[in-house]
Amino acid sequence: MSDEILSILLLTGGASLLAGAFLSWIYHRFQVGSFEAIKKEILEKANKESEALKVQGQLNHKQKEIELQREAERYWQNERRKFQIEEERIKQREDKLENRLNLVEKKLSDIEKREAILAARKEELKRDRETVEKNQILLKESLERVSGLTLVEAKEALINQLTHEVKSDAANLTRRLIQEAKENAEGEAARIISIACGRIASSTVSDCTVSTVAIPNDDMKGRIIGREGRNIRALEQATGVNVVIDDTPGAVVLTGFDPIRRHVAKTAILDLISDGRIHPTRIDEAVEKAKSKVQKEIRKLGEDAALRVGAINLHPEILDLLGKLAFRYSYGQNVLEHSVEVAHLMGIMAGELGLDSQLAKRIGLLHDMGKAVTHEIEGTHAVIGHDLALKYGETKSVANGIGCHHYEMEALTVEGSLCSSADAISASRPGARIEAVEQYVKRVKKLEEIAHEFPGVEKAYALQAGREVRVVVLPDMIDDDGLINLARDLKKRVEGTMEYPGKIKVTVIREKRAVEYAV
Repeated sequence: MSDEILSILLLTGGASLLAGAFLSWIYHRFQVGSFEAIKKEILEKANKESEALKVQGQLNHKQKEIELQREAERYWQNERRKFQIEEERIKQREDKLENRLNLVEKKLSDIEKREAILAARKEELKRDRETVEKNQILLKESLERVSGLTLVEAKEALINQLTHEVKSDAANLTRRLIQEAKENAEGEAARIISIACGRIASSTVSDCTVSTVAIPNDDMKGRIIGREGRNIRALEQATGVNVVIDDTPGAVVLTGFDPIRRHVAKTAILDLISDGRIHPTRIDEAVEKAKSKVQKEIRKLGEDAALRVGAINLHPEILDLLGKLAFRYSYGQNVLEHSVEVAHLMGIMAGELGLDSQLAKRIGLLHDMGKAVTHEIEGTHAVIGHDLALKYGETKSVANGIGCHHYEMEALTVEGSLCSSADAISASRPGARIEAVEQYVKRVKKLEEIAHEFPGVEKAYALQAGREVRVVVLPDMIDDDGLINLARDLKKRVEGTMEYPGKIKVTVIREKRAVEYAV
């Protein structure tokens, strides 16, 4: 029974499965048909949209192509316009170049024509030159035959004749100019110089290289020397001068070529003597104190000199240079006093001539300030003074007056040219300067030797302490015209080869005597 039931159940289950499968198949088929319709609809719709997009894309593409084509046309139109402008510019340049080429060709043609003319003229000149040379040769031969002289002999004779005539004319002209200058200027110059010299009165001071310091007693000499000479060595080392302690009672001698150092040493020793303490440390302090004191003295001396002359607004360095000149001497003449004297002389002469007296005095006061540093700077004191004046703010007129007083540069002003005259007057007045005997003898001998170097000189004598040289010439060798030329040449030789204060007078004497005896 149970088997039947199981079989029935199995049959029933199988039938149910078949029925379910059948129903599932039917439902699936129904669903599939619906999906196919939807798919078909979707595909159709997609095809339609694709066609629409395709058509739209084609339209957009055509529109872009049209726009690009328009842009390309506009670009090429601009480019064509630029090309046209450039072509026009090039054409204009070509026209200009063509015009220039035409001008160049025309000029070349003119040049060729001129060259042809010049070549023809050159040939003509060459032929003319050859003709002239032939004629000159013929004329020369004819002249040599007629005169009996060769060309060289004729040239020498002509040169000698012309030289003699030129010398004669030059001597006559020199004599006339000198006479006129003497007539016009001698009186006025003598008047001005005499006035200037008469209004100047100054003392004469001699130079030496020794200073003497008075001491209260001879015991002080031992204290100055010190133990084993240490004090005197310290003093000499600090001051740079030699301290000489000899048997001279009541005095110590200082020797040295630098007068400022000697003055510093003298001031320091006087300070040490008054203080009473003398040892190396105290010596160094006294020397430093003396240097400061002397520097103030130098500034005061420069200010006093400027005040005496009336020169204002001088640079402090210039005042120091002027103060240093008070310790320097030239042939025994104090340079600062000499400068003040020259300044007063120039002021008087400038006033007599109607010139600027203040400018002249300023030049005279500063003219020798280069001597204060000649041992420190290379060059002559006149040129050094010129450079220092410009450096410290003086005008070109003042600087030029300083630089030209020894004729080392041309004078720019009349005031500057007065400096050399005033300097010579101050230096050459009696007693202003001294000379060593050896230098005097050498100068006198040199004067006579220079005079004997000239041909035709028979005798030469140096007179008046070497301030005049008299020359006696042979009358057969030197005529009256040559006499003037010899005096001028001798003067120039003396000026160029000798150094001397003041001036030297040159006198040339020519005398021809004829002696006969009647019997």
